[in-house]
Amino acid sequence: MTSGLMARRSFLGCVGAGALALTGCTTRSAERTSRAGEKWRPNIVFVLADDLGYADLGCFGSTFYETPNLDRLAASATRFTQAYAACPVCSPTRASIMTGKYPARLKLTDFLKGNRSPKDSPLLPAPYADELALDEVTVAEILRQAGYATGHVGKWHLGGKGFWPEDQGFDFNAGGCASGMPKSYFWPDWGNNPPIKGRFEGQYLADRLTEEAYRFIEMNKDRPFYLNFCHHSVHIPIEAKADKTAKYEAKLKAHPPKPGRQNNARYAAMVESVDDSIGRLVETLRSCGIEDRTAVFFFSDNGGLSVEEGKFTPATTNAPLRDGKGYLHEGGIREPLIVSWPGVLKPGGVCTTPVCSIDFLPTFCTMADVTPESAGAHDIDGLDISPLFRNVRASLPRDALYWHYPHFSNQGGRPGGAVRAGDWKLIENYEFGDLELYNLANDIGESRNLAKSEPARAEKMRAMLKAWRNRVGATMPPPNPEYMKSKT
Repeated sequence: MTSGLMARRSFLGCVGAGALALTGCTTRSAERTSRAGEKWRPNIVFVLADDLGYADLGCFGSTFYETPNLDRLAASATRFTQAYAACPVCSPTRASIMTGKYPARLKLTDFLKGNRSPKDSPLLPAPYADELALDEVTVAEILRQAGYATGHVGKWHLGGKGFWPEDQGFDFNAGGCASGMPKSYFWPDWGNNPPIKGRFEGQYLADRLTEEAYRFIEMNKDRPFYLNFCHHSVHIPIEAKADKTAKYEAKLKAHPPKPGRQNNARYAAMVESVDDSIGRLVETLRSCGIEDRTAVFFFSDNGGLSVEEGKFTPATTNAPLRDGKGYLHEGGIREPLIVSWPGVLKPGGVCTTPVCSIDFLPTFCTMADVTPESAGAHDIDGLDISPLFRNVRASLPRDALYWHYPHFSNQGGRPGGAVRAGDWKLIENYEFGDLELYNLANDIGESRNLAKSEPARAEKMRAMLKAWRNRVGATMPPPNPEYMKSKT
């Protein structure tokens, strides 16, 4: 064991590592926290959908998918309309949420473990980590040290055995493992992928995971807790309940959508099942008498799947945003974010300030009245965005947001980086060096490349991106020797 890992583990004290178990030590810690007064230490429920697009909720513009529970939550909460995932694919964004760091700093820049390498490129994909390193201090470890019960339910996808949620600060793990997608959404067809058993034949995975979320909440309703609830939905395979699918097929027949609009009945049914889960989650908080002291966050790990990748795809369209999962255009990285914190956030609020998945860790720490540094965390890239909870127009001390994706995505994305500063966004193609420059305030669909008409701005932002890569130690894609041979 390295000295860094020993130091990381030392602050965990006697908190047990067994999944699904809470030790006597954590119970005593909860009693101390309760006596200290938990009104200013809210429960935190973080719900993460998988591959859900920016426009896939009614409250974010969908006129086809039905999301009444999320729409009600948004009406009582604040919507963040310029919230970003740190990567256009899943594992790096999940790592950024856990650590508050850019994927480039973590050396975890692609999903685990993808390795697509086209022959027609001058570059090979950059090497990257096989898991979220154990010497990284996670938000679960920080909050657990602060007296919170910590639970993970659903998709993890941040490493194999030895790197699962119970190894990264979670007392409770239901279903978190190395896998990035289920074999099926119906029991028993999902088997051991994810490793959680259904209760009856035909049970839908989203419902089964929601049961585990209930269980964790009910176990810990008398103490502050942090629940990381990560649905596999709406990732492929596109499988949904038959009755819901039939409802959307009837909608399509009665009102055929215009070209380019959302029209996938099975996917719509999957979205609705996620929405049903949110409704049951909120009702559980209410029935436990803790709704008023629980903050709920709803987010997605990357953009919606807008190309063919398996049966019944494309899954969705992210219009008015361009592209989707696997791309650095807005459709691949801009996500729906809803934050509910009764008594703090105003109902029906809308925040247009750009925020990112790297911001959740420092924000959760502020909410729990603890600092990342107190638990040994360092080099945090994210910002505490809680000032926006009280004033949606508050300013954040950040000049820009950055992305580094030195890979070839399954969806067709190519190696590149991006920077957003104010309303301006630059994308740099690593293969050939060409630039895309957009003013998002005037062109949310990124249809007008201004790199040639604004060359000084484009070069300045390219320099910003290069300087940032140097600061975080980003790994660049190496040359492809076979491509070079073909050109000589």
